[in-house]
Amino acid sequence: MNVIKPMSYLYTYSCHEDERDLCNMEMRSFFGSDTNESIKISKVKIDPSRSPFMKERLDIIYRGRTVEELAKQIDGFKIDESFKVIFVKNPSHSNKEAVRFDMRREIERKIGILIKGEVDLIHPTVLFGIVKVDGEWIFGRYYKSEAVWLQQQNKPHQYSTALSTRVARAVVNIAVPNSTGIKAIDPCCGIGTVLVEALSMGIHIVGRDINPLVLPGTRENIAYFGFHTEVTLGDIKDVTESYDVAIIDMPYNLCSVITSEEKLELIQSARTFSKKVVIVTIEPIDSVIEEAGFEIVDRCVAKKGSFSREIIVCQ
Repeated sequence: MNVIKPMSYLYTYSCHEDERDLCNMEMRSFFGSDTNESIKISKVKIDPSRSPFMKERLDIIYRGRTVEELAKQIDGFKIDESFKVIFVKNPSHSNKEAVRFDMRREIERKIGILIKGEVDLIHPTVLFGIVKVDGEWIFGRYYKSEAVWLQQQNKPHQYSTALSTRVARAVVNIAVPNSTGIKAIDPCCGIGTVLVEALSMGIHIVGRDINPLVLPGTRENIAYFGFHTEVTLGDIKDVTESYDVAIIDMPYNLCSVITSEEKLELIQSARTFSKKVVIVTIEPIDSVIEEAGFEIVDRCVAKKGSFSREIIVCQ
């Protein structure tokens, strides 16, 4: 196969309007900038299955102003594995802008016959994609996202107030966009939703909670999906190791009502062992964060109907 380093990477996105703010914050964490469009092009390579909002990734190999110009570049491209060429719909296109079905099939055939290799329309080893963006035609290696978070919704133990797997996954990505060499902690881990999502992405994370009744369920949830990590019974004040990032979903159910002083103590404790903290809260907490000595560097609101949570990144 021709070994050509991708120029950059194209991602397609899809999210509910209530999730737009969260989706954009995750995007900023990954790429340093966001867009309200359904397509994002970046030099940064991310596994599309990491994000609950990414649908596909195209590793851009060739670009052209027309299909014909693109075809000239692709002509003679060699591949040793079986392949298939698919037309990738641009989610930003209106019905009027969208390429007709028969034209999509024709473009797939036109490009496919130029590639030297074995075509397999049923079980190809490699997928290539073609997409039209802002009047330009783009060709590259195609990867489809797997909704891993969806498979992890059904845990043996659930909490009604726990983050959804979708939100938890986005929060983990905001906290740890690049997991290389990163040590993370969820010091108020509850039933372990954040832990499961982080572990499923290969992130080095440990858990802790002050409630002895919840931890057996937390450990069972983690083991249920074939993961393993340290989950400790203990107060956040007793954490002694240092971490690169902490994820804290502030206690807020009827059994876990905490005072402003306790909130301050909790966040001050996090500052002693982590230089970056991502806080999830349903109540205004800016003054507490600032009093604890943190600076707020980014934030968003994740909504679900009338219920909303704020996600705040502090350093």
